[in-house]
Amino acid sequence: MTQFTPTSLLGWDRTELVAMVKAAGEPTFRAQQLLEAIYRKRIESIDQISTLPERFRADLVNRGHSIALPGLEKRFVSKDGTVRYLIAFADGQSVETVWMPEGDGGETGDGSEAGESSADSPRTWDRATICVSSQVGCAADCQFCLTALLGVKRNLTAGEIVGQVLRVLSDQNVSPPQDRINLVFMGMGEPFLNYDNFIKAVRLLVEEVGVPESRMTVSTAGIVPRIYDFGQEPIRPKLAISLNAPNDEIRTRLMPINRKWDLKQLIEAARDFPLRSRERITFEYVLLDGVNDETQHAEQVAGLLRGLRCKVNLIALNPGPGIDFSTPAVDRVSVFQNVLIQSGIPSFMRRPRGRDIFAACGQLKRTFEVAASPLVQAP
Repeated sequence: MTQFTPTSLLGWDRTELVAMVKAAGEPTFRAQQLLEAIYRKRIESIDQISTLPERFRADLVNRGHSIALPGLEKRFVSKDGTVRYLIAFADGQSVETVWMPEGDGGETGDGSEAGESSADSPRTWDRATICVSSQVGCAADCQFCLTALLGVKRNLTAGEIVGQVLRVLSDQNVSPPQDRINLVFMGMGEPFLNYDNFIKAVRLLVEEVGVPESRMTVSTAGIVPRIYDFGQEPIRPKLAISLNAPNDEIRTRLMPINRKWDLKQLIEAARDFPLRSRERITFEYVLLDGVNDETQHAEQVAGLLRGLRCKVNLIALNPGPGIDFSTPAVDRVSVFQNVLIQSGIPSFMRRPRGRDIFAACGQLKRTFEVAASPLVQAP
């Protein structure tokens, strides 16, 4: 019989599994049984897949196959219900993944067990968002982001990207599509610098896990060629672009990637992006006190985006150790927002989630600074 390379089956798609079971002399419906077991039932061991014959299970194990769902190394629970997970992989590397419950009762205000759901406790939310990482660290080097301080260690495989979602779903005891789960690829890493694995993970999450693509958003720092590629994908999340500056001078200072793809190229790619019905591009703008938050900056941003079908999410800087910028006052953020709205650009102030446990936007750094906090819970 065909010899297979020992590997985790987590991350394999339908085509790959069909080829594998055929080569093993099994009927093709075994591939569907494997897909159901791995992605819907979230079974963690081949030995536990009772729908497969015992001989086939033994054969898979003997060939070195596994499911290898990533481990849950630590979890930190915020007073607002957000949960920050440290997800561990087989090679000792780890990333952070964030669970953000929303809706009725989504915040307990006391930092204890908020955002959890189990058979023994009533649900305290009606929808939730999982923030997913795509790399260990990040190569984009945005100067206001804690993740940038790590540099980039490696790309995640499609299985490791999907595995984060499966691990959080299991911990929260929920399953899409019956549970309203949104995914945002805005965790550690630049998804478009790990494009092939990211796209494969998206397809698996849509086709096998059951998360609608309409409930997914990916954020890029501005990898212009990949924005064009992304627009041609048959299955794709919504697009968000990290703008963060009104002109090239400031953006290059804050986001070195602007030296390679400047604002003219970035906005041109956004204008060329093939939007679906009622879809908008989201521009994310992190406001830094005295750097990019002046009224004149808001006017420049409005000029850049005029005529685009878009919206702007304003994010007051989430502080952290090693970041040499300050958070602007609320009234400065409001003035900035009003300039955009008066220019006809929908603009929203994003409420920080999990800031007290370093889980907010730009704070993910595999940090243990809060390890002594009573909010920390062991897995």
